[in-house]
Amino acid sequence: MLTQDTTTQSASSAPEPPAPPISDRPAAPARSKSAAILGWVVTLTLNVAAPILTYNVLRDHGWSEFAALLLSSAWPVVDGAVHIVWRRRLDELAIVTLVFIVITAVVSTVGAHSARALLIKDSAVTGLFGLLCLATLLTPRPLMFYLGRKFATDGTEASTAWWNGLWNVDGFRKAMLTMTTVWGVAYCMESAVRIVLSYTLRTDTMVVLSPVLIYAVLASLGVWTGVYGKRSRRKGQARAAAAAAAAAAAAEAETETETAADEATPAEAKAADATPAEAKAADATPAEAKAAEAKAAEPA
Repeated sequence: MLTQDTTTQSASSAPEPPAPPISDRPAAPARSKSAAILGWVVTLTLNVAAPILTYNVLRDHGWSEFAALLLSSAWPVVDGAVHIVWRRRLDELAIVTLVFIVITAVVSTVGAHSARALLIKDSAVTGLFGLLCLATLLTPRPLMFYLGRKFATDGTEASTAWWNGLWNVDGFRKAMLTMTTVWGVAYCMESAVRIVLSYTLRTDTMVVLSPVLIYAVLASLGVWTGVYGKRSRRKGQARAAAAAAAAAAAAEAETETETAADEATPAEAKAADATPAEAKAADATPAEAKAAEAKAAEPA
């Protein structure tokens, strides 16, 4: 018995292991660097390098702008086919790139082909991308959910399942909707500003200013997205910590109640189990108790 008590006391006095970090979202699985690198090489080659190279080569050989853009759009289709065979699913970035190229091809055929008209068409393309972001708010998953999955996972089944499961977390879902809304509104505003400037500024000035505006907006959105994502996660951790603290406090209160019940004195336990008459007799004054005893001693 002494040995058991000593063992129990030693175990209770041993330092507890540190608690795991609190978060409202499950931890990400280990990422495969080779899979991530290979996936990005395929994506950037077929969605960025190949379309640009194809477009420039075809334009140098006398192809029209529309025909060159249309043929360049075949590469994202190839990328989608590769991901279907490799990952058993369609790559959403390839779909976005394909839609973007098709929009550009359609817009390039509309209206005149002056330098100012081309600047306006470029602005319209980014505006349509903003509208595309806002339109996906009406779908089961917004656009930033798929773009975020491309950046945050290595494309493997485990990491993809982890990212898809995050949609069930309220804070994560709100963050994806907010990011998509901000990107959509920002690109719609950027498009409107560039169209207005195309009409008010000299063409040679706008040729220099237009790409600066494009990359400035993109960089600003990238920085904002990173800051907002970290802040959103900190808020989620704070919510999870508060919920854990409330659960711990409730469990401690329940334990204290059980301990108090176990430590009740025999008299208190007897009083708790007493009949109403016995409880009344226990609360009586000495005189009342003596009168009750005398009455009980009288012959029937």
